[in-house]
Amino acid sequence: MDHSLVTTSTSLEGYKIVKHLGVVRGITVRSRSALGNIAGGFQSLFGGRLSIYVELCENAREEAYQLLIQHAQVMGATAIINMRYDANEVMQGVTEVLAYGTAVVVEKI
Repeated sequence: MDHSLVTTSTSLEGYKIVKHLGVVRGITVRSRSALGNIAGGFQSLFGGRLSIYVELCENAREEAYQLLIQHAQVMGATAIINMRYDANEVMQGVTEVLAYGTAVVVEKI
C-alpha cells in the first residue's frame, strides 16, 4: 500500500472511494526496560526532552502503524481514511498504542 494513501481525512484528493471495507487496526503494547526507566528518570531530573521515552513512543506508534497497514492489505484495501492513534496506560510503565482507520478501495480520478 502506498503510504501517501493513508490519511486522517475522510477523503483522498484525486481519488474516488469505490468500496468501504471496514475498520482496521494495529495494536502494540510496549514498556521500557528497568535500565531504560532509570535513564528516563535521570533525564527527567534535568527537565526538557526525555529522549528515552520519545524513542519508545515513536517505536510504538511506528509498529502500530505498520500493523494497521498489514491489516488493511489483508482485507484488500488500497487506502486508509480517517486514520487515528490512541494510547492508554495498561499498567504503570506499560503503554498500549492503537492505530486505527477505515480501510477502503480507491480509484484515481
